[in-house]
Amino acid sequence: MERVRVRFAPSPTGYLHVGGARTALFNWLFARHHGGDFILRIEDTDQVRSTEESVQAILDGMSWLGLDWDEGPGKDGGYGPYFQTGRLDLYKKYAQELLDAGRAYYCYCTPEELDERRKKMQEAGEAPRYDQRCLHLTEEEAEKYRAEGRKPVIRFKAKNSGKTIVDDLVRGKVVFDNEVIDDFVIFKSDGMPTYNFAVVVDDYLMKISHVIRGEDHLSNTPKQIQIYEALGWEVPKFAHISMILGPDRTRLSKRHGATSVMQYKADGYLPEAMVNYLALLGWSYNATDNLFTKDQLVEYFSLDGVSKNPAVFDLAKLQWMNGVYIREASLDRLVELMKPYLLDAGYITEELSQPEEERLRGIVAEMQTRLKTLDEIVELTTYFFKDVEEYEEKALKNLKKEYVPELLERLADIFSTLEPFNQETVEKEFKKLQEEYDLKLGKLIHPVRAALTGRTVSPGIYDTIVLIGQEEVVKRLRAGAQKAKELLAE
Repeated sequence: MERVRVRFAPSPTGYLHVGGARTALFNWLFARHHGGDFILRIEDTDQVRSTEESVQAILDGMSWLGLDWDEGPGKDGGYGPYFQTGRLDLYKKYAQELLDAGRAYYCYCTPEELDERRKKMQEAGEAPRYDQRCLHLTEEEAEKYRAEGRKPVIRFKAKNSGKTIVDDLVRGKVVFDNEVIDDFVIFKSDGMPTYNFAVVVDDYLMKISHVIRGEDHLSNTPKQIQIYEALGWEVPKFAHISMILGPDRTRLSKRHGATSVMQYKADGYLPEAMVNYLALLGWSYNATDNLFTKDQLVEYFSLDGVSKNPAVFDLAKLQWMNGVYIREASLDRLVELMKPYLLDAGYITEELSQPEEERLRGIVAEMQTRLKTLDEIVELTTYFFKDVEEYEEKALKNLKKEYVPELLERLADIFSTLEPFNQETVEKEFKKLQEEYDLKLGKLIHPVRAALTGRTVSPGIYDTIVLIGQEEVVKRLRAGAQKAKELLAE
């Protein structure tokens, strides 16, 4: 096989979204699997919508996912520039070659004229297409249009008979009738190339061997192949991957979770979980496997495993997968990842003392198996950092028992002088009270948990007590005793 060179070529008119990230990943995996090159090219010819913020968002998203590029912004591989706006002279050069060869021509038709003709074709039951009005303009006619202030576009003279065949590596042989391809614009009147022209010039000059992209580009491919052939260039191999649908089988949108990749980072997803999940959107290696390291994905990935059928984006499955990766992550890493969420919530400060750091490690360790996303740490750990302000309904029921006020007061007195205050000593005091009150252990634990957390679920009660801290525990037990008395008095 020739040296594999693939590219991801986003338009910086928004953020890196799920579909774009999946396309980038498939290209990256293909390049890494074959020991080839992965090129990042920014298609920024839409001067109205392209922004520097969007460029940075794309770079940030790629970097977060770990999709490093061999050539592109910041990495010159000898085939740049890697922004299309820096390549305008190249597009003009090859457009002129097509003009000189009679495979392109200037068109002075105004948008209003084109709209009017299109309407007439539709009314006549014909498929709208350019009628080649300007194909055989004389120089006098062209000069007349220029004198009127018209700025021409350049149209490609497409084949109007025969067929253009796409040998797609995912979809097989796809045949297009040339008669349905009209003379499309390759240079706009503002001096910018159109997508179908610029992408051909770039892919050829950058020696792209395989064009791996979404199936929404399949209809563009016959136009691009005709440009390759008109310029006498070798056509790359094409692979059009399936669209991503929402669970309701409609095109993926924001309501399905199709948001910025960096929003998933903000929402508490780990990059390795995101990469693993995106890889499974339209590709499979073994039907029984779902979890892959990045190295395994590189080893296993091939276009043979890419499905023709649409992939379904399932947020619940992504959350499950993320939970698996959280459980497998090192505690040191998780603590650092959790800090921004806890800092934003006001639970911790930027500078933590050594005891505060150790306490935080203990809290994160207790919560590690309970999280599906990192941001859940805020809601799940509220009672470790704040007083109990509300009680769950079931927690109130656990407080509303005759023996509870006395029990909580007794426990508060015991804990106020308990030294050392650790899991072992706390557990011993519970065992003593269990014998004294002649109750099952749960009958002691449930009201204590309610008083300390306001909830019915928490980590083990002894760990919870120690992590909340001695002084705070005593205060909450006394407050819980008072709350229990109020409930019993109602």
